[in-house]
Amino acid sequence: MRRLFRNLTFLIAAAMFIGCGSTKIEQQVVLNPNLHTSPPLNLPRLSAPQVLVFTKTAGFRHGSIEKGIATLVELGLENNFKVTQTADSLQFNLPNLKKYKLVVFLNTTMDVLGDAEQKAFERYIQGGGSFMGIHAAADTEYDWPWYGKLVGAYFVSHPKQQHATIQVVDKTHPSTAHLNDNWLHFDEWYNFKNINPDLKVLMMLDETSYEGGENGEYHPIAWYHEFDGGRSFYTGLGHTEEAFDDPDFRAHLLGGINYGLRR
Repeated sequence: MRRLFRNLTFLIAAAMFIGCGSTKIEQQVVLNPNLHTSPPLNLPRLSAPQVLVFTKTAGFRHGSIEKGIATLVELGLENNFKVTQTADSLQFNLPNLKKYKLVVFLNTTMDVLGDAEQKAFERYIQGGGSFMGIHAAADTEYDWPWYGKLVGAYFVSHPKQQHATIQVVDKTHPSTAHLNDNWLHFDEWYNFKNINPDLKVLMMLDETSYEGGENGEYHPIAWYHEFDGGRSFYTGLGHTEEAFDDPDFRAHLLGGINYGLRR
């Protein structure tokens, strides 16, 4: 009888022990749901490439420059690149330029770089750097033939601001892939001289769609090319503040930036 009682007591105690253990395990699962899962991976954030936006003017100064800067900063925040803006030509020295994967001339005008600064920029491009010109970048550095070839053409004149039809002739580039074959846009339309024959034209102006065109059937308005070891992209759009609110133009700019950043 005593043996039976001892065995019975042992069984009851064992059952209580097992029950308590099960309860503890269940509590751990409920209170710590990640107990049996792997912790999230802490992947390092890719560093944002640096873009220098140059806005010095020695002639006409566009009122849209500030809106253009703000737009490029916004695009950078949304697309993982960092914008630094300057109107100081002394920033054009090789150690400083090497910090940037892309240099943007945003509505610069006339003679904006000294001789030493020009040499530094040439070496930057020759070392694989990238250039992007927006609108009046073609109204810049007329006495620097190397720059004329880099930007692709020089401004010569423009009619009044008006709507014009842009013919998108190459949609393989990230700056034009989102556009329809024809794009009706309001801007100030440049006529050009000294057009570099090696340009890869992305968009042409249909001179029958507006008044004041002087380039005829071959009137490029946006292009890109490889030049002297680096990359160059230019768009003739961007005179007005309103242009920088146009989703199509913003996507056009972003595509040009991505080309310059080689991504």
